[in-house]
Amino acid sequence: MSTWNMFMFQDSNSFYSDNLISFHNLTMMMMMMIITLTSFFILDFMLNNFLNLTLLKNHTIEIIWTLIPMIILMIICFPSLKILYYIDEIMNPYFSIKAIGHQWYWSYEYPEFNNYEFDSYMLNYESINQFRLLETDNRLIIPFKISLRMIISSMDVIHSWTIPSLGIKVDAVPGRINQLNLFCIRPGIYFGQCSEICGMNHSFMPIMLESTSYNIFLNWIKKMI
Repeated sequence: MSTWNMFMFQDSNSFYSDNLISFHNLTMMMMMMIITLTSFFILDFMLNNFLNLTLLKNHTIEIIWTLIPMIILMIICFPSLKILYYIDEIMNPYFSIKAIGHQWYWSYEYPEFNNYEFDSYMLNYESINQFRLLETDNRLIIPFKISLRMIISSMDVIHSWTIPSLGIKVDAVPGRINQLNLFCIRPGIYFGQCSEICGMNHSFMPIMLESTSYNIFLNWIKKMI
């Protein structure tokens, strides 16, 4: 989860987040190279007193400064498209989970487990042992290292189901179903929030997901149904 002094991304817990962080590092590296080179030329022109007033055109230089930006854009473009289509791919899900957005809470359903469903409301902040505006009364529980299909929609206005450490952000649109592949690579508790302004209490509908072993998940779901 995010903390006040955090400068970079949250710790990754999915292949999607790993790819997004790698792509961010690539684009930042390219940007720093461009800024450094541009700053060097600006300082050189400012401090250099020797100017070639007779130079009117140079085809070689024009070709170079046209090709270099094109190559840089291609280097950025291909990884971006690869990640975009990789995130949209649903890879043989073991079972499905429905997430429905409401004003201002989330409801979840496990269709393959006797249609078990529950609502998830934000807990009031009562002690320093809680994470303010992030903890819920009922958390979403899934097994880790198992591919799942997440089906997301809304009952009223547009919401957005977002968990940064998983690299997931999907809009919940009324009358429309969006889906994504949900895969956690390690156990833990992960937090998110609605990322689409949805009304007065938009900031009070957190997401709390617990990733655990498959046996613990089965024992929990058997007790619930």
